[in-house]
This record gives sequence, structure tokens and C-alpha cells, in this order.
Amino acid sequence: MTKMTTAKFKQTPRAIAATLVLLSSSLALNASVWAQNLPVTPLQRATATQVAQAGVPLSELAPNAPDSYTVVHGDTLWAISGTFLKSPWRWPELWGMNLDEIRNPHLIYPGQALFLEKKDGRARLRTNATAADAAGTAEMPPLATVRLSPRVRSENLASDALPALNARMLEAFLTGPVIVEENGLKAAPRVVATQDGRVLLSRGDRAYARSQGDAALTDEPAQKQKAFRLFRDAKPLIDPLSGEVLGYEAPYVGKALLVRSESVEQVTEKDGKTHSDIVPATIDIVAAREEVRVGDRLLPEPERAFQSYVPHAPVGTIDARIMSIYGNGVVNAGQNQIVAINRGTRDGVEVGHVLAVLKGGRRVVDPTDAARAEIQLPDERNGLLMVFRSFEKLSYGLVLEITSGVKVGDRLVNPR
Repeated sequence: MTKMTTAKFKQTPRAIAATLVLLSSSLALNASVWAQNLPVTPLQRATATQVAQAGVPLSELAPNAPDSYTVVHGDTLWAISGTFLKSPWRWPELWGMNLDEIRNPHLIYPGQALFLEKKDGRARLRTNATAADAAGTAEMPPLATVRLSPRVRSENLASDALPALNARMLEAFLTGPVIVEENGLKAAPRVVATQDGRVLLSRGDRAYARSQGDAALTDEPAQKQKAFRLFRDAKPLIDPLSGEVLGYEAPYVGKALLVRSESVEQVTEKDGKTHSDIVPATIDIVAAREEVRVGDRLLPEPERAFQSYVPHAPVGTIDARIMSIYGNGVVNAGQNQIVAINRGTRDGVEVGHVLAVLKGGRRVVDPTDAARAEIQLPDERNGLLMVFRSFEKLSYGLVLEITSGVKVGDRLVNPR
């Protein structure tokens, strides 16, 4: 084993840089392993490869695309792509412009500098070092003596890698409503009583629940306390065009922990006769989006699964409608709100698809026509939406950009 001393030593800036490169390479290797599990589709890789060879036309750049940009904490691939390109979902082309240096778009970190190069009507995005070398402007700073003590600095790069979108906008919803069959929740355990006869429960309250059929409320294995999600009775989601019921949405109301399993006790009466009494399971409410009440259903808490979203335009033609806006009493959806749409995997919709939201044109009377004829104004683009969860017949989308409120019945098409 090599012994590291604490004696001070001298290094030139070049030697210091070499040492830092070795340390950062080791950290980046671990981050690369983490990022290999993030989705990069063959189509996106092919697009990136093609763009990397030629860059993108200057006409595709955003009007105010900066000459340089330094990545900061809180950035997303969507936001950075929108900084340089007119269409934020075309992030593979942003990645492609820098394919030589950023081989995986999920390995872009705060502090990384990006430079926009424009040449022969095309644009490419380069890192700081490459841009400086290509321009022939890289100059070594004056050599100076730097006094250092042996020391290792570490930083978890994987946790800082930029996501495609801000996952916090979706995290709560991914553990929220579920799509079930018409009677999908009827066999699930249910809340049957509350402590002190209370009607509504919130976080910190205790309640009692019973199971049905094979869905027993037990604390096996005993060493692990079971968590459950609480849902209200499912409501139908109806296609505004065909009238077909595409699924049943069970609204998420909260989360509970199982404190004590349900059981059966044998009770002996005064006359010596015995009978069985059902003792419901005891649960504690640990989170509540809405007030929990008797009749709410319990489903086991699923394992947490990492999901990375890769926004991209659909290959095929999509023509969809907004069926509902998530949230009690919500009439219009704004930015970062959730909507259900009447298209799913059977229609070619997949997670990551970006769709344009159209605002329906009004029917108006032509004041210049003597006959006062009615005319139909065209639909106008109102914003963008990204699908983040897709079922067979329907999907959920996050409103990313919007000009005015989104409402039920609004049309969704391929972005242009």
C-alpha cells in the first residue's frame, strides 16, 4: 500500500489539471454507469448522428439563441434545448450538435459551458475546451507555482445530471390516480371506521380497514411495515368524440401505514356460547391530498421506479382530444397541470410524445357579407403537452407551455 503523506508539494497548472482530469474521469465513469439505464431510442440516436455530421440550419435556431451558455442547477434538457432551438422537443439535435463531447445527453452537468458555433449556414454546439481550440484562441495562463496539500475531493455527479424535465412536477402524480376496470377497486380493502367516529381524516389520524377476498391486510413479513395508497371510488373517463368509456380513474387521496393486522377473536357469551368477532386492521394516515373517509380503498404502495422522460415528436399522425383535467372542480388547465387524453398505446401514443394544443376557432358572422354568413375561424396553436403515462386506450399529459387555459375537448395534434 502506498503511504500518502501530508507534506506540502509544488505543482504547475498543467500537472494540477492532469490530476483533476484523473479524478473527474473516475467520477464520470460511475455517472456513466448510472446513465446507461436512461432511454435513448434508436431513432433519436440516428437523428443525433446525422445532425452531428452537418449541424442544424441557422433557421432552426431560436431567435435569441445565445453564443454561449453555462449550465446551472435546476436546468433541464427541455429548457436548454429551448434556449438554442425553436422547438424544445428536438433535443436530439441539441445533443447531436455536440455528439463528440456529450455522448449521452443525460450526462450534462451544472457548470458545463456550451458554445454555439455558426459556419456555412449551419450551427453546432460545442463545449468550452473544444470551441476554444477550434477557434485557435486557447491560451495557456502564465505558469505559476501553486502550493497544494494531498487531498481528495469527491462529488456525486450522477445526482446532478440534468433530467429531460423537472421530475418534481410529475412525481406526485405518478403515485396518484390509477386507471382500473369498472369494478377494479371493489375487491380492494376499504376503510370501515374512524377513531372517535370522525367523518373526515387527515395526516396523523388513525383509522380501521377490512380486506375482501384474497387481499388480506397483514403485516407479513413482520420486519417490514406495509404502506398503502388510498383511493376514492373510480369515475369514468369518456371519449368526447365517440362517447366510449376508455377507463375508470380512481383519484388518489392519501397514504397509510399498516399498524396492526386484521384478525378474528373468539368471544364467549354469558350463556357459554361462543362466536367470532372481526377485528379490522389498524392504519395510520401519513399523507393526505384530500380528506380520507369511510369507504376509501387501499392498494399496496408500489416500488419506486426511476423514469426518465425523453420528449420527442410522434412519428405517425396523432389527432386526440382532452377528456378531463385532473383535480376537483378544475375547469381550465394551466402550465404544469395534468390532463387525460383519449388516445393510448393502441393509437400509437407513447411516453415522451410532445403534442401541440390547439384552441378551437370560433364561429362568427362575417360583417362584410351582406348575407351575414357565418364563418369558421381556424384552430390556433395554444401550447405544448408531453405524454408521461400511457395506457391502452388513454394517456396522461403534462402541459409544458400554454398561452391561454386548456379545456376539455381541446384538440391535440403533432407539433410543427
